[in-house]
Amino acid sequence: MADSGRKSFLALITGAPIGCLGGLIGLGGAEFRLPVLVGIFRYTARQAVAFNLAVSLITLLSSLIFRLPKIAVSDLVQDIPIILAFIAGGMIGAYTGANYSKHLSERALEKVILVLLVGIGVLLLVESFHPIVSGGIPMKLPAAIIVGVLFGLCIGIVSSLLGVAGGELIIPTLILVFGLDIKIAGTASILISLPTVLIGIIRHGSNGAYKQKSELRDLVLPMGIGSIIGSFIGGMLIGYVSSSWLKLVLGAILIASAVKMFKKALKKEAAAVTEA
Repeated sequence: MADSGRKSFLALITGAPIGCLGGLIGLGGAEFRLPVLVGIFRYTARQAVAFNLAVSLITLLSSLIFRLPKIAVSDLVQDIPIILAFIAGGMIGAYTGANYSKHLSERALEKVILVLLVGIGVLLLVESFHPIVSGGIPMKLPAAIIVGVLFGLCIGIVSSLLGVAGGELIIPTLILVFGLDIKIAGTASILISLPTVLIGIIRHGSNGAYKQKSELRDLVLPMGIGSIIGSFIGGMLIGYVSSSWLKLVLGAILIASAVKMFKKALKKEAAAVTEA
């Protein structure tokens, strides 16, 4: 089998379980995909972020297709102002984050990614012990729109820097701050994430991240297909797995894999300095 064929096969079989994990906990799985792109496929942090965004776009589109038939569009109508505010802030944040990332050194970007990955892992651990339940913070519509733009801005920056859709941050925010039902928050999160991820892809593309079209064919497409298959399976299995237990395990795995991944990067950097 040619190298490209092996890469495509590996992308497919690693994308599926990550998609399954994401489907089980209601996320796109990008936070688990990033350590795989760096650790297994040996991409630099900058390359991994760009490819992660591309796979996230495929995953989000498929998730939206799976969810729309099960969600009444009328349920989203009253929350449209908040969703639009998040989208506006997210697009600005994604644009800013992608521009900022190209000015960061590879080592600095790795540190940022490490902090964000560990932060998400801790969030999952906390959520496993104390599920999010909230009626939201009372505020009038103008204030809610401003708050939505600000949260969208911050999440958009994180999304672009880490290469994730941001659902692990958007969903808790919509529930805790704005009091959305968790099912509505999940669908709203996809609608918010799509333009944010698209802006991030465009900006990373303009920075030269997708010059090699073979990477899109051999990595992004098969990994995206694997993620779609996995997310479908995860959705089927969700009734058989304890959500709290799953979040506990996945949070621990994410923290451990992130730390291990960047310990290897530190050793490689130290070896390069010694040789020099």
